[in-house]
Amino acid sequence: MNFKSLSLLLTVVFALNFQGFAQDSLQKKAVKGYHFTDEVVVPHTRIENQYRSGTCWSYSTVSFIEAEVLRTTGKDVNLSEMFCVRHTYSDKAVKYVRLHGKMEFGQGAESADVFRVINKYGIVPQSVYTGLQYGTDKPVQGEMMAALKGFVDAIVKNPNHKLTPVWHEAYDRILDTYMGKLPKTFTYKGKTYTPQSFRDMLGLNMDNYEEFTSYEAHPYYKPFPLAIPDNWLWASTMNVTLDDMMAIIDNALHNGYTVAWGADVSDRGFNWKKGVAIIPNQKPKLKGSDQAKWEALSQREQQKELYSFDSIVEEVTVTPKMRQENYDNYKVTDDHGMLIVGIAHDQKGNKYYKIKNSWGTDQKYKGYFYASKAFVELQTLSIAVNKEAIPKKIKKELK
Repeated sequence: MNFKSLSLLLTVVFALNFQGFAQDSLQKKAVKGYHFTDEVVVPHTRIENQYRSGTCWSYSTVSFIEAEVLRTTGKDVNLSEMFCVRHTYSDKAVKYVRLHGKMEFGQGAESADVFRVINKYGIVPQSVYTGLQYGTDKPVQGEMMAALKGFVDAIVKNPNHKLTPVWHEAYDRILDTYMGKLPKTFTYKGKTYTPQSFRDMLGLNMDNYEEFTSYEAHPYYKPFPLAIPDNWLWASTMNVTLDDMMAIIDNALHNGYTVAWGADVSDRGFNWKKGVAIIPNQKPKLKGSDQAKWEALSQREQQKELYSFDSIVEEVTVTPKMRQENYDNYKVTDDHGMLIVGIAHDQKGNKYYKIKNSWGTDQKYKGYFYASKAFVELQTLSIAVNKEAIPKKIKKELK
């Protein structure tokens, strides 16, 4: 072989090796991080933005109701979250004063509040009641809530030594100024409705829905009021086993129902921008030399690796005891309301739930994120589903 032939051969070999190296690099780069494939996505309505308001409970549950209307009638309606907020703020003030101010008074509430409002007062389209009378195109409720809190605290002090019969009317006038007066009638697509008749036209019956939780400190298959600050109604939630709670979620999604989800997203394993929520195992069991390498890392290095979201990490095995301990120690609190709309898996086949959020679309998945099975098991406070979505075996337990 002459020098020219050898040179040509070496060039070809180098090119092939470089191509292989480049392909390997691209493959490694392609699989970096979490990548999800949707398996089930239940039809639902648009992403909304609660913006600078603590009204996720209304956005998530109204989204749940919209999905129910879509499922039963095929109508894609845009319902007013602030209609439910306005009524809840008004009724909450009455209870706050009756309890001498010994109750949480803020923007938070629960799915039960939306069900109660729709059942008692009805519902209206977003176009009829935006709740935005204070000069912004998205909710900004800081000033309003400070004014409302100052008002009810003044009433609780009872400076006249007897409450006037008009204090609540005056309180409602503050709400009217900031949010707008509640409509008694309105026109929608050429027809006149009241909030109640609009609810009935949509076929909504709040008796069709049930809320569930899972805590071993309470008897299973019996309801109890969740002891969380935002549950000002003291509404009861049905308690089931952890396995049954997850079975209800899965059965609902596989049969075309969405799930209203109250959970805690303050955990470090939740990354909104990257669109993933996980509960890493702090002591993972690795294979061979990987275990030794892991144990050689400092605690700071281990935490950085676990929460980098650059590679799939081993997650905890959630138990009922773990759920109860995290709740009792304030590690899982009443934090955020969202909507579970689907089931997905990552590139290793691990199971996740597709979550519709109410923080707008400026994010990797345009307003959605993926929560691992462990995250949902551990961080869930409560869920709400259509009763028809409950598996038959669990229905028998509930009698």
